[in-house]
Amino acid sequence: MRWEGNRESENIEDRRGDPGGYGGGMLGGRSIGLGTVAIALVASYFLGVSPMTVLSFLTGGSPGTTVTQQAPAHHPAATDQMTRFVSTVLADTEDTWTAIFSQQGANYVRPRLVLFSGSTPTACGAGQSAMGPFYCPGDQRIYIDLSFYRLMQQRFNVSGEFAQAYVIAHEVGHHVQHLMGISDKVHAARRNMSEAQGNAISVRLELQADCFAGVWAYHANQARNILEAGDVETALNAASAIGDDALQRQSQGQVVPDSFTHGTSAQRVRWFTRGIQSGQVTACNTFEAKQL
Repeated sequence: MRWEGNRESENIEDRRGDPGGYGGGMLGGRSIGLGTVAIALVASYFLGVSPMTVLSFLTGGSPGTTVTQQAPAHHPAATDQMTRFVSTVLADTEDTWTAIFSQQGANYVRPRLVLFSGSTPTACGAGQSAMGPFYCPGDQRIYIDLSFYRLMQQRFNVSGEFAQAYVIAHEVGHHVQHLMGISDKVHAARRNMSEAQGNAISVRLELQADCFAGVWAYHANQARNILEAGDVETALNAASAIGDDALQRQSQGQVVPDSFTHGTSAQRVRWFTRGIQSGQVTACNTFEAKQL
């Protein structure tokens, strides 16, 4: 992936080294047990919306419920290679989505990307490294512990800079959904659904974020020629490795479709491909698609 020399975003918060280690907490006035936290971590492990959304449903709260905690002092962003990389990818998503929103007469509000290690407070609750990367709509921030990329390679044999960029672009996709009001509608609808129905609509939300990641890649490559040979394949490998069916087969030896929340490997590949081939936001309407 060609990225060096491109613009770096200023919307980076480097909290690595700040005190963390939250062992529990309160969600909307309710205490959170370690068992509940464990369930939420498993449910939201890879590339989902904020894991605190899961805690909200488990404790009867709303996705927008916040946890009151003192935010750490923010250090200046580091200048190491990986930090420069994620900063450049974030800047690229900013340029792409600013242009797309502008074409529709809308303003793109840029999200902030928070680098942390261990744990960190968020407007959605205590963020933990074990949650994987996630987006919090309450503060419009994307949170990532960069050790996640090492886990991708060790656990799923997925490597490559474009695969890593796909992770960020997926979370930015959730931010786009938030700005468009899509995620709020989904969360509201889930309150009146069964668990299976709620899971099904969550799958459509996640697949749309995959498609939006593809839309970014299309426009970024058209404008800045970022793709090199093999890049798309690495992103497709990443999408395939984190499909619900692949994760369930690896962790429990069997697949339970009703419990899917992110989509199968084939579905994630299909929708990312649709986005990167079309470059059209309208091509990502997973909610009206008859077949995912």
